[in-house]
Amino acid sequence: MKTPQRKTLRTLAVLLFWLAVWALAAAATGRELLLPSPAQVASKLFQLAGTTQFWVNLGCSILRVLTGILAAVILGLLMALLTHGSALARALLSPLMTLVKSTPVASFILLALLWLGRSSVPVFIAALMVLPVVWANVSAGLAGIDPQLLELARVYRLPRARVLRRITWPSVLPHLRAALRSALGLGWKAGIAAEVLTVPVHSIGRQIYESKLYLETTELFAWTAAVVVLSLLIEGLLLRLVDGLGRKDGGHA
Repeated sequence: MKTPQRKTLRTLAVLLFWLAVWALAAAATGRELLLPSPAQVASKLFQLAGTTQFWVNLGCSILRVLTGILAAVILGLLMALLTHGSALARALLSPLMTLVKSTPVASFILLALLWLGRSSVPVFIAALMVLPVVWANVSAGLAGIDPQLLELARVYRLPRARVLRRITWPSVLPHLRAALRSALGLGWKAGIAAEVLTVPVHSIGRQIYESKLYLETTELFAWTAAVVVLSLLIEGLLLRLVDGLGRKDGGHA
């Protein structure tokens, strides 16, 4: 059996195992209010998916979080380039990034709520959580560029755009991919947590908050399952996009 097929079967087996554990725990509890079964959660999720409001909430939350992540990636790339070329800029920005990574996300959410509108807080929080990861990883990629290649580019007077495409980008790409892999889930969870605390109109976070408020445990689990599935899908799609850009640039001289 081929390795990818074996890996898929192993993943499926692990998933089925934990679903079985969940189902047994729910049966032992015997109370949907405390722990609904996987079947009950799946039924509720399909019921929600049949409504227009479900897709509106999903779409608005995805837009907010992806906007924050995209802003963080762009800003993180620019900051990494700036700090790579300036020791002063690195000395000034490094403590700020350390502060962001060390401070609880709830503190930032509550502070941002004082300055921004409810719908803007999740965008800001998602960007804030992703930014230090992108900056640190891209900075490592820039630091790892072979200086001999840069010297060769200077000797042959290669255009800056070609140096960026043929030398800088291939060095940065693996680090950017690693940053996205670790930061996408973080940004998504932080953005949804911000929605839970700020309850903007048309959001997954608002639905989670109201489900908890009215003790709709099955619906709470269903929305949580939707968050997990969306996180995996978004991560997979964005990583494929980054890999696609790497292959495209790698194919040009």
